[in-house]
Amino acid sequence: MLALTEPAAEAISALTQSQQDEQQQGGGLRLALTGESDDLQLTLAVSTEPESGDQVMGTEDGARVFMESRAAEFLDDKVLDVQQDEQGQLNFAVYAQEQQSQG
Repeated sequence: MLALTEPAAEAISALTQSQQDEQQQGGGLRLALTGESDDLQLTLAVSTEPESGDQVMGTEDGARVFMESRAAEFLDDKVLDVQQDEQGQLNFAVYAQEQQSQG
């Protein structure tokens, strides 16, 4: 199953909370694969709720991730992390779980 680093969970919580008003609880970050097998791209979007067939995972801190079925399969052995660039922008990154534990 996809693992989240603590910074990624915090970023997801902040993103989803800033996109919601008090009546829209339960939003999350939706991950989906687009394209064909030789040109797959992972897309990330803030979503107010999971779509039909999405796998839903959450953290104790309230970060929620919705994964469409192909994305869930692709991300099964991955870690979702977030890093800040020189301009202060947050960038999500996906690593193999064993790669992340070494670094």
